[in-house]
Amino acid sequence: MLKGVPAILSPELLKIMMEMGHGDELVIGDGNFPAASMARRLVRCDGHDVPALLDAILRFFPLDTFVDAPVALMEVVAGDHTRPTIWETYRAIVEKRSPHPAKIEFVERFAFYDRARAAYAIVATGESALYANVILKKGVVVDQ
Repeated sequence: MLKGVPAILSPELLKIMMEMGHGDELVIGDGNFPAASMARRLVRCDGHDVPALLDAILRFFPLDTFVDAPVALMEVVAGDHTRPTIWETYRAIVEKRSPHPAKIEFVERFAFYDRARAAYAIVATGESALYANVILKKGVVVDQ
């Protein structure tokens, strides 16, 4: 255990976040996301929800300021009438944890899957909300 590190961040997830470089992507998948079949590196966080993980991760994980949108969400599939209310929670967390404005983009389902396959790692959660998947693009750590 370490002081100041949220207990929800496992040693494995912290290690992966430390290994990642500028431009690498981290996917946080909801409980329905096919994480195990897509991941180059898989971190299991079953039993945890995405907002709690997102908040803890963004305490330490700088978002890329050199891209238009360092945060990506899976857009609702055409014809599906789901309205993901969890997205507003994500927006509030990103605004709270990012020192710079960070735009959120919406990515078509299969394009999202393609990015997830290429991501540095995927975090599998127990999140039950639909369309609750997030991609974070890592930025540069700048000491103040």
